[in-house]
Amino acid sequence: MRLLVTWLINAVALMALPYLMHSVTVTNVGAALVAALVLGLVNTLIRPLLVVLTLPVTVVSLGLFILVINALLFWLVAQLVAGFHVAGFWSAFLAAILYSIISWALSTLILKKDGDS
Repeated sequence: MRLLVTWLINAVALMALPYLMHSVTVTNVGAALVAALVLGLVNTLIRPLLVVLTLPVTVVSLGLFILVINALLFWLVAQLVAGFHVAGFWSAFLAAILYSIISWALSTLILKKDGDS
């Protein structure tokens, strides 16, 4: 159940992005759901491999290169999913940061830890 709620939270975060950035468009809720699913799969399967392959650059940049990896993966998902569009790399860079902040905030508000009541 927690996985389903997290997926819905990420879809809501994607739906909020066009209201904050005009360079990101999400045509409908279905596109947001598919994009959230693909983004989750890409972050689970491809991102760790890219982080390991770019470890020297990440260390030299003090971890800031991970933001570039996130932007590239966000942009990749926008290219793969119909109904989800990002204008360019810098739009993807900012959108990935905003997406992370929004989904973190919603997760903090909605999901409670097992020990919390």
